[in-house]
Amino acid sequence: MSRVVSWLKQHENKLFFWVNRRMRHAILDRLFAVITHLGGATATIVICLSIGLAVRGNLRLAAWQALLALAVSHIPVALVKKKYPRQRPYLAHPGVIFGKNPLKDHSFPSGHSTAIFSVVIPFVFAAPGFALPLITLAVMVSLSRIYLGLHYPSDCIAGSVLGMGAAFSAVAFVG
Repeated sequence: MSRVVSWLKQHENKLFFWVNRRMRHAILDRLFAVITHLGGATATIVICLSIGLAVRGNLRLAAWQALLALAVSHIPVALVKKKYPRQRPYLAHPGVIFGKNPLKDHSFPSGHSTAIFSVVIPFVFAAPGFALPLITLAVMVSLSRIYLGLHYPSDCIAGSVLGMGAAFSAVAFVG
């Protein structure tokens, strides 16, 4: 088992450094510095509340489902971060490129990835025609977390799975 874990860590680190150092471009620096905030608490809550209060029909329902999923999804995030205190990549590895004022809490799982996926999935169900841009946005937010040196790929994958699970449940139960 330790060989498998070692192999996974080695390959994850390679993927992390490829995204964090080799993908560098001035346009991506600016894009990811902005887009990453769409997975933050302020943006996700404000966007969902605004849609929930201002719009009628399926999108209103989706906004309330997204808020429920967002709230529910962050319970396991908080618990897992305490149980598995993984150091952020920029703290664990020299040479990681990261921005100003990086987060200092634990890395696993990614709260931003959890949040964005918990929010976009109800809107995908409400407006399937927007599925591709919404899912692309969620993937870009998750990728930004790696690019900015704040998370490993598995942090973002785990966060995405938690967010989608909460969102599918919210859609199923509040529909």
